[in-house]
Amino acid sequence: MTRATTHPEALGYSADVCTIGRAMAVLGEKWTVVVLREVFIGNRRFDDMRARTGIPRQVLANRLATLVDNGLLRREPYREPGARERHEYRLTEKGLDLYPVLIAVREWGDRYLADPEGPPLVMVHRDCGAAVHGELYCTEGHHVSEYREIVPRPGPGARRR
Repeated sequence: MTRATTHPEALGYSADVCTIGRAMAVLGEKWTVVVLREVFIGNRRFDDMRARTGIPRQVLANRLATLVDNGLLRREPYREPGARERHEYRLTEKGLDLYPVLIAVREWGDRYLADPEGPPLVMVHRDCGAAVHGELYCTEGHHVSEYREIVPRPGPGARRR
């Protein structure tokens, strides 16, 4: 006796317009997320990022340019006394909207990849000092505690295959 296989409805639609794929075209390289982490924690200058992360100079320049070109960061000029003008990198609103993504990635890393002593970085609420973590809610306000409760369905921009 064979069991009938059912496929999620979303599989009947094209992946060509997938916004996850489009987002990963911008974010999907390791150093891009590391650069974003640095800017999120307040490290905004090229030389400081390079010294802290060890990212090769050309790779860092390329990643910063990609993030600026895609509107996640903006360049702001600054000048140290006696030095030439340089730029620091600031998050735009579009870039700030990635905060929940970085928090989710950090939480996953803390759970599965942290050293025995614990995570090397914690995120806390500025007002009260409590740890910040990500949670999922549907638009009706229900807390989604089990990820298997989530069902993929075609959205308004879906195209049939």
